[in-house]
Amino acid sequence: MRFVDSYFYKPNFLQKFLAILLIPLSLLYFILSILRRKLSSFKDFDIPIISVGNLIAGGSGKTPFIIATAKDYQKVAIITRGYKRKSRGLVIVSQWGKILVSPKEAGDEAYLIAKSLKNASVIACKNRIKAIKKAKEMGALCIFLDDGFRFNFKKLNILLKPKLEPYFRFCIPSGIYRESPSLYAQADLLIEEGKDYQRHVKLKNETQRMILLTAIANPSRLDSFLPNVIDKIYLPDHSDFNIQKLKKILKEKEATSLLVTQKDAVKLEDSDLPLSILELDLKISPFIIESIYKYINKDI
Repeated sequence: MRFVDSYFYKPNFLQKFLAILLIPLSLLYFILSILRRKLSSFKDFDIPIISVGNLIAGGSGKTPFIIATAKDYQKVAIITRGYKRKSRGLVIVSQWGKILVSPKEAGDEAYLIAKSLKNASVIACKNRIKAIKKAKEMGALCIFLDDGFRFNFKKLNILLKPKLEPYFRFCIPSGIYRESPSLYAQADLLIEEGKDYQRHVKLKNETQRMILLTAIANPSRLDSFLPNVIDKIYLPDHSDFNIQKLKKILKEKEATSLLVTQKDAVKLEDSDLPLSILELDLKISPFIIESIYKYINKDI
């Protein structure tokens, strides 16, 4: 397990001690998060907005949840920050199914959403207000807002609660929470993995000697879905891949393919590396699907 994952989820004695030392910084982060909420003005964009968010930093399944729920709507816009993309400002990743930029310009998550949703336009932009206005200008009838919980907009607030909870219920850096865990109570829909949705994984292009390669947050959540692999390579979330280095590892280990997630695969699709892919599908409670449908159609 990587240091960052063990620190937040299964800390040893020294990591617990470090977390306690950092509590003053966590308290400051907590106070700033409260002030940000209190000082932001309410905005109604006159379009149904579904916010899919979480309270922890990374690894809660927002991207597959958006893909699984937004696929049911026409003229839907997906707005995401496009974390770690090699571009700035507002970028239209796709327009009604036509992909317009590369994975590097879009960011891995935004590109995966664009590739998965042929009925959608995907916009990457840190300024969510600007992105929402652009989506309306493009003719969107509804919007799915990635990581939108903290914004004071008129919207349906969905919060995802992962199955594996952090060890400490502290904000960053003593814990992994970006806001107080007490805010779970403010969600319109609090969705818990294992209770409200299930992950199902299908293995595409399985080979005999696979090496797991992943650059996602908290990769240990993959463990229950993994077939036999001869090695594991964990990189920081959203990392780029060194193709030549990976070819060397494949040769040295006599591996037949790299086993990757769909999010990792978009960064390798133009390479000639042999890939096996963990294809994720979410089975979501009908109540959740119906609640989203009612909210969207009430506001249209």
